[in-house]
Amino acid sequence: MLSAKISLDPAFVVGPVRPRTFGSFVEHLGRCVYTGIHDPGHPSADEDGFRGDVIDLVKEMGVTTVRYPGGNFVSGYRWEDGIGPVEQRPVRLDLAWHSSDPNWVGVDEFVRWCRKAGVEPMMAVNLGTRGVQEALDLLEYCNVTGGTYLSDLRRANGAEEPHNIRMWCLGNEMDGPWQIGHKTAEEYARLATETARAMRMIDPDLELIVCGSSNSEMATFGAWEHITLTESYEQADYVSAHVYYWEDEGDLASFLASAVNMDRFIDSVAATADAVRAAGKHSKRIHISFDEWNVWYQRRAESRPPSGDDWPVAPVLLEDKYNVADAVVVGNCLISLLRHTDRVHAASQAQLVNVIAPIMTEPGGRSWRQTTFHPFALTARHAKGEVLCLAIDSPLAETKKYGEVPVLDAVATHDAATGEVAVFAVNRSLDSELMLTAPLRAFPGRRVVEAVTLHNPDHTWAATADDATSVLPQSNNTAQVSPVGDLTVTLPPVSWTMLRLTGG
Repeated sequence: MLSAKISLDPAFVVGPVRPRTFGSFVEHLGRCVYTGIHDPGHPSADEDGFRGDVIDLVKEMGVTTVRYPGGNFVSGYRWEDGIGPVEQRPVRLDLAWHSSDPNWVGVDEFVRWCRKAGVEPMMAVNLGTRGVQEALDLLEYCNVTGGTYLSDLRRANGAEEPHNIRMWCLGNEMDGPWQIGHKTAEEYARLATETARAMRMIDPDLELIVCGSSNSEMATFGAWEHITLTESYEQADYVSAHVYYWEDEGDLASFLASAVNMDRFIDSVAATADAVRAAGKHSKRIHISFDEWNVWYQRRAESRPPSGDDWPVAPVLLEDKYNVADAVVVGNCLISLLRHTDRVHAASQAQLVNVIAPIMTEPGGRSWRQTTFHPFALTARHAKGEVLCLAIDSPLAETKKYGEVPVLDAVATHDAATGEVAVFAVNRSLDSELMLTAPLRAFPGRRVVEAVTLHNPDHTWAATADDATSVLPQSNNTAQVSPVGDLTVTLPPVSWTMLRLTGG
């Protein structure tokens, strides 16, 4: 058995646990919206056609914010198509995913869904085929109380009170050649800055997110952030980061270490933003909105959109079936996001339902939780208070992609109001148990009140509609506090664990 050790001390704090870390993403892509959150024929559907079973799962999962309507989709989106009488709305081609969108769900419906699900809406504007004026029009429609053409149009469409959306993404992945309206860094920086400046003339207190790189492997990574932030620094609040991971050619060891890449990505973006801050002599600090992250098997057949004359509504797209190893990686990514809570102030797991999602549905039928649902839900539920700065002493393992990496990764939170400490840990070893020890001298009298581990001898086990419960997080009975005040727990290989301590 391997052994590792972590420190726990309330005096060493990274920053507060930010509720927006536990955000998600709803894009008009595949079955995320239609037969995902919206399925009027479903037995649980409400008067707006929203599935009640999905809303219940969203609440159980602990989702706090939802980014909408894209994603690649937004770069060709005309928001006006999705307002007014549903029967009069046009069907449009979605070039991003080679589909058709009937616009049965638009901004008003989405905001109503957010209120029902208890989440904060996060809106993206189209800076691909559109620009400043269209962004201003959408903001006026959403946030102005009344007395103008567009705000009164919203009221006529049934939303008497303004939607009051605070977070706005200024485009999506505009560095990507796949993006409709793809731009150079200089072109995007200028457009985003002018859009932000104009939007603040309506509402100076908006929280605005400029596009960072689509991933850290882009040839322009780093330079893109530097150019964009140099132009937009005083108008922006956040810069976005996007990343997806998958097990490549059976390289499980590197896959389990994916959060090493996320750590490096965050550190690089933060360093670039700080360099721009120093050069420009700015007083404020730009933070990161990690508003797309997940495991996504992009080379699988289900990730290939339709082609030719086939432009279906809500095709089956990106419906990955997640296994235990995928859930361990998702749990580890959440550890990384929490560890960087000083710089990552918001995040959105992409996506929420059916499309690379923790929640799956059948049209008109069953819904179920994928393996990735569980580490998200448990972390969102129990990460409270402040994130502690841990010292981790762990054996190393060799990986093809990242070199030597720690076998153990972990983060801890401390809620001073209740005294509760939560520890989230992964064992990246492929075949060895790991004994984790955490001295509790700074937390005397604490006892283990809950310890659960997600693990299965077959790390390829995946949930289905017929069997979503035979592999769930199970009580880890090895967790205990010794007479000398040390927390110890055995972590199985390829596993994610959550421990809660209280007392004192």
